[in-house]
Amino acid sequence: MTDTLVAQQPQPDATTDLAVDVTTVYRTFDQETAPVRALRGADLTVRAGEFVAVMGPSGCGKSTMLNLVAGLDVPDEGEVMIAGESLSGKDESALAIMRRQHIGIVFQFFNLLEGMTVLENVVMPAVIAGTRRKAAESRASDLLDLLGIGDKAKQSPEVLSGGQRQRLAIARALANEPTIVLADEPTGSLDSDGGAEVLELFRRLHHGGQTILLVTHDQPVADAAGRIVLMKDGRVESDGTSVPEESST
Repeated sequence: MTDTLVAQQPQPDATTDLAVDVTTVYRTFDQETAPVRALRGADLTVRAGEFVAVMGPSGCGKSTMLNLVAGLDVPDEGEVMIAGESLSGKDESALAIMRRQHIGIVFQFFNLLEGMTVLENVVMPAVIAGTRRKAAESRASDLLDLLGIGDKAKQSPEVLSGGQRQRLAIARALANEPTIVLADEPTGSLDSDGGAEVLELFRRLHHGGQTILLVTHDQPVADAAGRIVLMKDGRVESDGTSVPEESST
């Protein structure tokens, strides 16, 4: 079932196999005391089908990098391309469309809609993107079954455990069959058992063909990925190398 659900995702432009291509980006935030230079000429590439983890100390720029890839922020200089499409010059409306087409986001603190059922939390993004409700509900049900919480579909997210809530967040991120799933410290709010469950889900999704970019400061979490990118002082210090498929399980 994993292959069926994940392999339907939109593919990068035929001229490139890069899902993400970040080139020499700079980002400075104005603060009352002094400007904070979050990114200082950082570069990052993620190929279609890769599972990449970005690591680094607090303040190194890894979350800022993730926000630029998601189109939630824009660089002061440099270029971000998603599936062969540049984000430069796009207004908020165009960036929102890009996110609906290409990006699924898993947050550390879930960001679930507590006033809706578990099923509705997954259905809503697809309906907003223009999917017919019946089709959106069918895919949502399949995703919830895939992630082991199909029996919770009619319940409120607030009754779920931490691990189950993150499973729901992952299902929601997959609702629109994204080119790439972005995960910001996805195990940061979970206990060790819940974190292990979520990492195993990411491995399964990756083996099914899903492209994943994960940000973490936790080495065991990063070790779940096929490639680890190290950031320091707003730049990529080490781009890592992909782990051969047979040794990445």
